[in-house]
Amino acid sequence: MPQYRVVRNQRNGQVVLQRARWCASAWCHFRGLQFVRYLPEGEGLLFVRSGESIAGTTIHMFFMAFPIAVVWLNKHGQVIDKQYAKVWRPAYAPHSKAQYYIEANPSLLDHVEIGDTLTFDEVVP
Repeated sequence: MPQYRVVRNQRNGQVVLQRARWCASAWCHFRGLQFVRYLPEGEGLLFVRSGESIAGTTIHMFFMAFPIAVVWLNKHGQVIDKQYAKVWRPAYAPHSKAQYYIEANPSLLDHVEIGDTLTFDEVVP
């Protein structure tokens, strides 16, 4: 059963994603949003790695039906990079090491800035 989290920006207390699927398994990392036709506004995936890495948090956009926002976070939840990712592009990587990254609708980019700290402790039933 998938687990979901609320993602909140500590700078202003704003909820930036109402439902972020906690994506820590190898299958979830492999599948991501490939072949997904539609992603509701306010939902996304929160990818979790065991440690900070650039290579381990690099994404591709093959088999994607729509562009997405990608937000990379360090081990403290601080936003270290963000990108608008277009379909069928070979790779998007953070500028420095990340432990978490979020894939969501492009509107997410309007709600986070580099340097913001995001929290995702609140579990959604």
